[in-house]
Amino acid sequence: MTDSGKTDKNSLLLIWITIVVSMTLGVLCKMYLFCPVTGSNLAGYAGLVAIVTGIMIRFIAIRTLGRFFTVDVAILKDHKLVNKGIYKYIRHPSYTGSLISFFGMGLSLNNWISLIVIFIPVLISFISRMNIEEKLLHEKLGSEYDEYLKRTKRLLPLVY
Repeated sequence: MTDSGKTDKNSLLLIWITIVVSMTLGVLCKMYLFCPVTGSNLAGYAGLVAIVTGIMIRFIAIRTLGRFFTVDVAILKDHKLVNKGIYKYIRHPSYTGSLISFFGMGLSLNNWISLIVIFIPVLISFISRMNIEEKLLHEKLGSEYDEYLKRTKRLLPLVY
């Protein structure tokens, strides 16, 4: 594995801090600020479906990467670009899955403020991490990665 410490810039720690703070504040907003998404249980059920869907997408992404998946920003000695399965359409499906789950968590609380407080900071921390990852992949894989960038989207097929 290559040295990722300088490249990573403690992005994993930033993500975990963001998650803990956002989730805590989201639950507190639900408890103390009345701002429902809907007057029924629909938001709660839709949120749970989103959580499970996001977990499944993340699992598929990790399984597709196989041994190239790491929680640290790092390139393995014999690293190869994976562009099959879900990676044929988006570059960061693991983050897509996680973001769908965090959106679902906020939605399941049935509170607009909770949804925003949970989802937006996590999205920002993930985008920061994606920037770091993409820079390293560009440095290590060169034109092969540049071509991959041109034909795929970051998180949502055909959108972003």
